[in-house]
Amino acid sequence: MAVLADASVVITTERKGVPPEDAVRLFMGEEAALASITASELLAGVHRADTPARRLRREAFVEALLAALPVVAFDLDIARVHARLGARLAAVGQPIGVHDLLIAATAVANGYAVLTENVREFQHVPGLVIRQPSW
Repeated sequence: MAVLADASVVITTERKGVPPEDAVRLFMGEEAALASITASELLAGVHRADTPARRLRREAFVEALLAALPVVAFDLDIARVHARLGARLAAVGQPIGVHDLLIAATAVANGYAVLTENVREFQHVPGLVIRQPSW
């Protein structure tokens, strides 16, 4: 099963100093992709870097990763799954963060597992397969 890597995994990989080409292989050795919201989160992190040197390193890492992994765009099919999941989670009193719901919907709509360090946020999403990295 292909994996949709969330920002927590990418950020940890970058902080560990793993080169982007090796990071792609770390993502469970399977087909990996990013949700478009994850790409946005990573790019926002580039702009929030606290030093010019850190920004350059982070930007190089993120851009290399974005060039290596497909980015799954939010489309109408994902929007339908997003609406259904959001309503269901709200009805049972277990809503999750806005970005995480977008990631979960992208994964469910496309048959991906989510690769994350944030299992707690995703664990209540029906139909979502969750994987954790094996650092």
